[in-house]
Amino acid sequence: MDRKKLVLLLAALIIAVGTALAARSLFADASAPAAEAATVAPTGPKVLVAQRALPTGTIITADAIGFQEWPEEMVQQAYFIDGESDIAQLLGTVVRHPVTAGEPVTQGSLVAPGDRGFLAAALGAGMRAITVPVSAKTGVGGFIFPGDRVDLMLTQAIEGGEDGGSLKATETILRNLRVLATDQSTTQETNEAGNTVVRAFRTVTLEVTPKIAEQVAVAQTIGTLSLSLRSIADNQAELERAIASGDVNIPENATPEEEEKLLREAMARPNTGASSYQTGGDVSRFQRSTLPKPRAETRQPAAGYPAQSAGNTAAAAPAAPKGPVVRVTRGKATTEVEVTK
Repeated sequence: MDRKKLVLLLAALIIAVGTALAARSLFADASAPAAEAATVAPTGPKVLVAQRALPTGTIITADAIGFQEWPEEMVQQAYFIDGESDIAQLLGTVVRHPVTAGEPVTQGSLVAPGDRGFLAAALGAGMRAITVPVSAKTGVGGFIFPGDRVDLMLTQAIEGGEDGGSLKATETILRNLRVLATDQSTTQETNEAGNTVVRAFRTVTLEVTPKIAEQVAVAQTIGTLSLSLRSIADNQAELERAIASGDVNIPENATPEEEEKLLREAMARPNTGASSYQTGGDVSRFQRSTLPKPRAETRQPAAGYPAQSAGNTAAAAPAAPKGPVVRVTRGKATTEVEVTK
C-alpha cells in the first residue's frame, strides 16, 4: 500500500474515534440534568384525601382519610392541610357530598355533629332514623359503635295457657341495620393513649327504611329488644349469596364505578326476610316449646241447663224459657228456675 494512503487512513480513523468520544460526552451531559431534575422535584404541602370512595352519609373513621402530598399551585383554601388541621377532630363527621378515592376532602364536604342537618346527612336516600332503648345486657356491653351493623332481636312471653304458663321466645326480626349513634354520640371516645373507651349506653339510633321503622316501633310495645353485633365478613357472604340468587342484578355494560355503587348499596340494605327464633323449650327441658292453648272461660249456668264454654257459645246456647221464671238465691249465687204447670 502506498505510504500516502496509509497516512490518510490512519488520520481518518483518529478523527472518527475523536468524533465518537465527543458525541458520547455531549449526550451524557444532556441527559444528566434531566435525571437530576426528576430526583429533586419540589414537593407541595400534604392535604387530606379520601383513602377510598366516600358516598354521601359515610361516617368518617381513621382508615377513611389520610394526608398526601399535593402540588402547591393546586392547593385551595377549602383543603385540610397537614399541620394546620387535626384529623382527630374530623372523626365521627359525616360526608355531605360524595368524595372519590384520592380526591381531596374539602371543609364543605363534611358536616360535624351538632351542625344543622347532621343526622339527615348521615342517612342514605329513602332511609329513616329510629332510636331504641338498650341496656348493657341488651346492647352488647357497650361494644357497639357508630358505623357498626347489628341484628335486632325481640324477646317476649306469650301468656294464655290452661295451666297458667307462658311461652318464652326470642326471634331475630331484622338484620344488617347500620348504627348511626349511641346516646346521641357519633364518635368513638378514646383515652390519652389512643385506645377506644368502652362505655354502656342507654339508646341506639339505627338507620332503617320507613317500613322497618314501623316494625321497630311495634316491636318495642311487644317485648324487649336486644342488639346482636354482626361480623364484617357476614355482609360479603350475604352479598355473594344475593348475587348468586339473582337478587342483585348488575348490568353487563356497567362501569366499574356503577358496579361498585350497586354492590355497596346491596351490602348496606337492611334485611327483613324470614326471621329465625328460639323458644324456651329449645334451651331448657322445663320450658314450653309450643304455643299455649287459650284458656276456656266458663259461665255459671242456670238450673237445668248444661255448662258452656266461651269458645262455643253460639253452638251450645240454651233455649230461652217458655214460661215464667223464678229467681232463687242460695247464699251469693242466684239462679233462674222455670215455673212449670
